[in-house]
Amino acid sequence: KKMTVKAVKMSCTTPNVYTKVPDGGWGWTIAFAFFFVEALTYGILKSFGVFFNDLMESFDETNSRISWILSICVFVQTFTAPLSTILSNRFGHRFVVMAGGVLISTGMVTASFARTVVDMYVTIGVISGLGYCLSFLPTVTILSQYFDKRRSLVTAVASTGECFAVFSFAPAITALKEQIGWRYSLLSVGVLQLSIIVCGSLLRPIIIKEQEEVKAQPPEEPTETKYMLENEQTCTSIESIDSGVEITTSPSNVPGNAKAEPKSEEPKEHVQTLVENKSTPPEPKTKLLDFSVMRDCSFICYAFFGLFATLGFFAPSLYIIPMSLSLGISKDHSAYILSAMAIAEVFGRISAGWVLNKKPIRKIYIELICVVLLSVALFAFPFASEFWGLMTCSIFFGFMLGTVAGTHIPLLAEDDVVGIAKMSSAAGVYVFIQSLAGLAGPPLAGVLVDTTQNYSSAFYSCAAGMVLGAVFLSLVRPCKVGLCHRQQQCPEEGVMPVVLDLPEDFIDMDIAKAENSGKGSDGA
Repeated sequence: KKMTVKAVKMSCTTPNVYTKVPDGGWGWTIAFAFFFVEALTYGILKSFGVFFNDLMESFDETNSRISWILSICVFVQTFTAPLSTILSNRFGHRFVVMAGGVLISTGMVTASFARTVVDMYVTIGVISGLGYCLSFLPTVTILSQYFDKRRSLVTAVASTGECFAVFSFAPAITALKEQIGWRYSLLSVGVLQLSIIVCGSLLRPIIIKEQEEVKAQPPEEPTETKYMLENEQTCTSIESIDSGVEITTSPSNVPGNAKAEPKSEEPKEHVQTLVENKSTPPEPKTKLLDFSVMRDCSFICYAFFGLFATLGFFAPSLYIIPMSLSLGISKDHSAYILSAMAIAEVFGRISAGWVLNKKPIRKIYIELICVVLLSVALFAFPFASEFWGLMTCSIFFGFMLGTVAGTHIPLLAEDDVVGIAKMSSAAGVYVFIQSLAGLAGPPLAGVLVDTTQNYSSAFYSCAAGMVLGAVFLSLVRPCKVGLCHRQQQCPEEGVMPVVLDLPEDFIDMDIAKAENSGKGSDGA
């Protein structure tokens, strides 16, 4: 408790030092910052659909070519995830997130002056895409480090920032476009995203130090007495164990002059050194990026789940407004559909966080159920033909999307996947693998729409990817259980020969020695 209070009184630039995961404290400030980072990153990306028709008219381009703007952005965001992990481990989460905020704002502001769609590829796709990666991933990583028991619930609630952003930004940007046009509206969004710099400044690093060093060191003489008593009680002879190990804490085993003076300072100093070395082991060097998670079969299956599930994350929010307009629904009502999807996603995230916070519960199975229902929601969109049908599908999809989108990255910290110790590196590699789907998803849907002249084909492609993701997610737990069994068998196989090589009668020999010595003393 003293360490915790001291950390709170320190300046905002120093790390927080705890003896265990605080499950609160400055973590609530991190959660507050993550809420706004979500709103200004993924919230803006999901609201980008309001610019879709304006960009097609302004640049005279097709659906697929305009879709490449968001695809390149998502690809760069996910492809550079390992870079985000390396920079965070090297320079700290605060600096990386603040730099990401500068890049996001720069890309958006520059895009408002774009004259061709290629300019949008570079500004929003590359520059802002890199900024999104540097801002989002370090924030969710450090938030997971501040919480343990409440991790699922806090992360889910904080991630609702993007939902509130879509709910508020979609109608606001639509109304703003009517007044000042899409270019100045995009410029205003870029200026607003400078707020990420403020959020990044709140990310204080956390250091967890186990309270082993605080424990009182055992005194030297009782330790020696303990070993001598153990030898006397078991009546075993150290000479009968041919292992080459000398117990230096016993006076009988100290060579030379120390044997005649068991209470000299040299043995005590040696014992003290052993205790200090045991209580303060040398800290291993922190790896900038640990690719050893790629040897974990459960993580590989989980990464493939993320790869295919990403196909269904962005396309619905990108195409729901064009689809509603193609069905004769007005622009205002189309914006309401997107807002309803965002509100439903809020309840989905909170509900998933509340359920996953219950113990005992196998979180990976809850995630699997949510992914299956999300696939059903995607298949339902093509059957909607009017406003209320699309509204119902959007609400159902938004709720199920919230249950998956708010939990799939924090679930990396669970033991069923990689665990909290490898969370940072696993998140970088996981999001990096997602980059291929982020690049191919929206353009693939755009090509299908241009070919079939029907927006339903885009939702079918998303649903197919989500189904494949569910298949790989179902294999995560079996792979982890199989790996644990193999790891448990290996040490057992190594221990058995050592036990068999020991002489079977060495205890009987020591007991016989003890009896003979007892008889000899009686005879004397």
